[in-house]
This record gives sequence, structure tokens and C-alpha cells, in this order.
Amino acid sequence: MDYSSKIDSETLILSLVGNLIGEEVGVALLKEADIAISEGVKYCIIDINEVKYINSSGIGVLITILTKFRNQSGEVCIVNPSEHVKKLLIITKLNAIFNIEKTVDEAILKLKSEN
Repeated sequence: MDYSSKIDSETLILSLVGNLIGEEVGVALLKEADIAISEGVKYCIIDINEVKYINSSGIGVLITILTKFRNQSGEVCIVNPSEHVKKLLIITKLNAIFNIEKTVDEAILKLKSEN
């Protein structure tokens, strides 16, 4: 799995590619979140358009990122999950705790309008 990250104003944008199954990438993503939060970033957008599969470790990473941002009065939005990942989010009821949007731009608007 690969990822890229950038900070746009108060928002960390993580773009993930591949399968979200590994511990190594999870550690790197959590470190990105910690660094962003320490720099005052309030929001995180996780673009998983290119993620085809996610396992329990990957779900744990998403929940941990959500918890880190919410503990700092922030919020997280998942963008454009594949059909497989969308079904998994519904089965696990994570669609009820994560904001889910179709595009990064829609996610930015959603996060900024809520806070």
C-alpha cells in the first residue's frame, strides 16, 4: 500500500492506494495524523478511492485516526470508498460514525461547515 499526504489550511488530506491491511502503513498514517495534530490541524480527509480491500487492522487505523482528531475537537471524513469498502463500512456500522463524501472538495466543505 502507498499513500500521499498534504496539509491544506487546517486539513490533513491522506490519499491511499492499494490494500489497507498492513501494520507498517498503519503506523506511518498514525504518525502523519500525530504530526498534523501537533501543528494545529483540525480536520482529516482520507481519500480511499484507490483502496480495494481493507482488513481489521485497516479498520483499526481509520478508527484510531478518527479518535485522535475528535479528541482535539476535530473531525475526519472518508472520501469515495469503493463498493467493497462501502459495504464493509455499512456492515460494521462505521458509516454511522464517519462522515463519508464523494469528493475531497465535498469533504472540505462538509468539515468546514460543521465546525
